[in-house]
Amino acid sequence: MDFIDQIRTLASTVNSRSKVLNEEATKTSMVLPLIKRLGYDIFDPLEVTPEFVSDVGTKKGEKVDYAILSNGKPIILFECKKASTELNADHVNQLFRYFHATEARFGILTNGLIYKFFTDLEDKNKMDEKPFFEFNILDFKDSDVMELKKFTKTAFNRDALFTRAMDLKLARAIKDRLTNWITDPPDGFVKLLSADLAPKYRPAVKKQFADITKQVFKQLIDELVNERLKETTPILKNATTASPFEKLTAEGQNLTTENELMGLNIVQGILRGAVDSNRLSLRNYKTCPTIVLDSNSQKPICRLSLNSKQSYMIFFDENKKEVRKDIKSINDINSYARQLTLTVTSYLA
Repeated sequence: MDFIDQIRTLASTVNSRSKVLNEEATKTSMVLPLIKRLGYDIFDPLEVTPEFVSDVGTKKGEKVDYAILSNGKPIILFECKKASTELNADHVNQLFRYFHATEARFGILTNGLIYKFFTDLEDKNKMDEKPFFEFNILDFKDSDVMELKKFTKTAFNRDALFTRAMDLKLARAIKDRLTNWITDPPDGFVKLLSADLAPKYRPAVKKQFADITKQVFKQLIDELVNERLKETTPILKNATTASPFEKLTAEGQNLTTENELMGLNIVQGILRGAVDSNRLSLRNYKTCPTIVLDSNSQKPICRLSLNSKQSYMIFFDENKKEVRKDIKSINDINSYARQLTLTVTSYLA
């Protein structure tokens, strides 16, 4: 099984375990399985050491939850919190102390769902305050898995990882800056854009170009999203067999609308961590367009009605009973991520 498939399988099981109440259960059922999939022997204390002693200053007996060892020396530290914990600065400071007291160059703070990767890019042997990479086991892209794979036992290379960490840090900073520019373009950027078009950069020109720049950014993003939707949305085909839920329209099957395609894209994004997006497709049934798994009408994920005055979606409980929820906008689909994830994981079990 490929590494990405291993992570997808883990994601489908982790979601059902995320309600565990304590830290030990989180470590045993959520963190250790990931470490195992990274290729480390969790039953070999010389490779994966639990409660690794990391004495800090005058404090003796300080222990980090797990240390990955290579040739007897720590290379990665894991500090774990229970699944319901919102990781914060206090938890980062705790890992910071352990990091400073060991030879490890990489520290990971996790609650079993979110994994935050730290190193010492700014000051040697002093862990940075911000992670250079974050991995969400329930919401990841293929590119995230490729970054995670660099931490597997067979691929681990400290120097190469350190260089990659710097690249990721810079990429994140540039992305944040561009995001800010989209919503509030700085004067210097607007002035640069207007240099050839309006040589006299007066206050009125400044305001005009700032407003136009924001509009153009929004238009450009919308165009890119629409192009992406056209590329990734699977071609719809009529099913050949009837479903116990409902039958396909025999004649004049409804055309798929742009809203429905956007709805499909949102659901694919929500479930990306649990199932390959290509396994989800849209089927036009008599009563309501339905997103199904593996083109199987007996595996409905949800129904979407987005073209009437009152938009709504229907998801399914554990008995496949329909539950309807009215929605005000297509983005409200995100509010039902938990129900959608539970449905798709029930088919994968």
